Amino acid sequence: MIRIILFPIVPIYYLVTWLRNKLYDAEIKSSKSYNFPIICVGNLSTGGTGKTPMVEYLIRLLKDEKRLATLSRGYKRKTDGFILADENATTDSIGDEPFQFYNKFKNEISVAVDSNRQNGIVRLRSLDPKPEVVLLDDAFQHRKVKAGFNVLLTAYNNLYYNDIVLPTGNLREPQSGAKRADIVVVTKCRKDLSEVEKSKIISELKLRNTQKVFFSYIEYAETVMSEFDTLELATLPKFTLVTGIADAKPLVDFLAYKGLHFDHLEYNDHYNFKTSDIEFLATKPLVITTEKDYVRLSNDGRLNDKLYFLPIQIAIDQSEVFDAAVKSFID
Repeated sequence: MIRIILFPIVPIYYLVTWLRNKLYDAEIKSSKSYNFPIICVGNLSTGGTGKTPMVEYLIRLLKDEKRLATLSRGYKRKTDGFILADENATTDSIGDEPFQFYNKFKNEISVAVDSNRQNGIVRLRSLDPKPEVVLLDDAFQHRKVKAGFNVLLTAYNNLYYNDIVLPTGNLREPQSGAKRADIVVVTKCRKDLSEVEKSKIISELKLRNTQKVFFSYIEYAETVMSEFDTLELATLPKFTLVTGIADAKPLVDFLAYKGLHFDHLEYNDHYNFKTSDIEFLATKPLVITTEKDYVRLSNDGRLNDKLYFLPIQIAIDQSEVFDAAVKSFID
């Protein structure tokens, strides 16, 4: 209802963001370019397109070939300025998604946060040894940095061409912003998506001939994990599913398809779990959550013996073509 009431603001928001982009396009507003590879992963929507799994895909693709760093804003962290993740890092100090990157790849890449991406890049490049490639997480609208390669994500169940800008819609900027992307990935697709439907989506995206379109889907593990244990999905008793992500539907659908029995507690994206939430969850015999939520919930020892997460990765159709396009940019 609030979004409907705010509809008169939509044209104003559209005009402001469209004009901002035009000023950057015309180089009236300055954007800094770099002489080393910077890859930006982002979207036009406010969330739920799968940026974190995509960044992790790129990390796995590139970490053995180049010294790699990720740079995020560190959404909802309780710190300011530039922070390079180390053994003292927490979700409070660097944010949940950067902490997830650090937790998985801390011995292989550098993970940093800074709301000022230009400053973050300078600080990363001052390291010894300095990273050769920087992955910008959720920086498509951060136009003060001109990434050399832009990967734009749009979710299959919420394609940007079916949406309008904030505050009534979910787009951060007009659909025309997609023209800045080098690659567009339609995420969270069904595995059996037909070539006819793919062609229809590509047509509706209305991209330039030089832009490449790929389709990806989520691959869920057959086990749930914790820091201490692993359980087979098929053997799980009834459990409580806890999600604090933008779009929990694919996960809920997968668990239901597997015939599992669960109650779902759904919180807002990046939800900051309170003591009362932890106390309530501690009364449950088994709690399953997402990896992003796990890194926050596992900070409280009261859930150690009952808290697990379901690992996911993305798979990309024509992955060899996608991989080649990314690697050709960094070489």
